[in-house]
Amino acid sequence: MTNIAILGFGVVGGGVADLITKNYGEVTRLGKDEIYIKYILDLRDFPNSPFGDRVVHDFDIIKNDPEVDVVIEVMGGSHPSYEFTVAALKAGKNVITSNKEVVSKFGDQFLAAAEKNNCCLSPSTVVFFEI
Repeated sequence: MTNIAILGFGVVGGGVADLITKNYGEVTRLGKDEIYIKYILDLRDFPNSPFGDRVVHDFDIIKNDPEVDVVIEVMGGSHPSYEFTVAALKAGKNVITSNKEVVSKFGDQFLAAAEKNNCCLSPSTVVFFEI
């Protein structure tokens, strides 16, 4: 089981959660492992969302949970995306981000932190499509 946390639950973060859920069989087949969205970090609450029970407001919950394998950063902007990405990498968590701004400004620091902590940074453009 691969536990993931999504940072940001706007259009992109919500789309990532929906795609993982709607295409669960194909996602697990391609990833060769089951994927579970354990946390979603956002400032807001989403009581009517099927993911509402996974929303947290404190990044330290994600950072300090040894069961979280992958952090998907889709917040946008430089801050607090930078701080959360560095902290996740220093905690040994793999990070996927679609945030071009933060990668262009701090990519070297992220890659150094990933190498030092034996994890991966995957800058990625998120493409929405139905499998």
